[in-house]
Amino acid sequence: MSKTTQHKSALKENKGVSSQEITNKASISKIQKKRKAQPSTDDLVAGILNGEITPLSRAITLIESKSGKHLEQANTIINQCLPHANASIRVGITGVPGVGKSTFIEAFGKHLTALGKKVAILAVDPSSSISKGSILGDKTRMEDLVKDPNAFIRPSASGTSLGGVARKTRETIILCEAAGFDIIIIETVGVGQSETTVHSMVDFFLLLKLAGAGDELQGIKRGIIEMADAIAINKADGDNIKRAKLAQVEFNKALHLYPEKESHWQPKVTVCSALNRKGVSETWDLIKDYIKLTKDNSYFNHNRNEQNKFWLLQTIEEHLKNDFFKHSKIKIELDKQLVLIERNKTTPFAAADYLLGLKNKL
Repeated sequence: MSKTTQHKSALKENKGVSSQEITNKASISKIQKKRKAQPSTDDLVAGILNGEITPLSRAITLIESKSGKHLEQANTIINQCLPHANASIRVGITGVPGVGKSTFIEAFGKHLTALGKKVAILAVDPSSSISKGSILGDKTRMEDLVKDPNAFIRPSASGTSLGGVARKTRETIILCEAAGFDIIIIETVGVGQSETTVHSMVDFFLLLKLAGAGDELQGIKRGIIEMADAIAINKADGDNIKRAKLAQVEFNKALHLYPEKESHWQPKVTVCSALNRKGVSETWDLIKDYIKLTKDNSYFNHNRNEQNKFWLLQTIEEHLKNDFFKHSKIKIELDKQLVLIERNKTTPFAAADYLLGLKNKL
């Protein structure tokens, strides 16, 4: 048997060549340290007053945080920004889902920035009651406005807050005003007749409506429509123009059924097409007329003072509630009372009386 001859393989593997180091390790370390470093309160306030977006965004994140360690810093920032606030016009915009709020706000915002205004949009997205999450997709829906250097869009989750606004929207307004924004637009979550909290933090309340969707009948209902300073029938384009104009007539009739507003302003109804940028400038003209009237008759400042009083009471209630549920003894006793309720050994009212009485003794 002949000896087997070993042959070398025709395949040859060359030694690998390492990729060139294109980033300096010292630079990477420097960037990482910079990201980890938290700016001081003075740095954030200085940045906000200088109109810088990054410090403004970081400060808003601080005031929205539920962390106790952020609360003190957030309050200090708000107090230092407060003397520089209150110089803007605050506009609340609401409407049912699908009415075109984001499209309208983008068209409205672009119109204002073209006039040389600085516009901040505080968009509130609904939070899921199951997953607790929010999409926060308003920046993607306003793709032209988000690139405008005179516009700032801040989406926030509504969380457990009712009334269509986020928990810290009021404080965010103060920071945006201190940053030099002329117009603050608050877009509510858009779930219907319950979105009235925004009315207590804005100067002008705009309600967007649709024609041909049963909204004409809603015009005779009290609630959110009674609070509106203007109603805009959106999507008045194509085959929908005639229906929009008919809806305008119906809403005008309905608004005259309500008593005169304390501001002595008669709410107006307009038609618009945010998609085609029609009727947007007329809406701004309405707002300017309203602001002039209310400043001339002193209602503008009176309304803001009343809003401040309302938010004082709301803030006290929030602090009392948080203090109550954070107490360790209350947490233990609350769990016990919940078990007793499940076993039908007490009532919700008796359990509440017991817990409130216990808190007074602590």
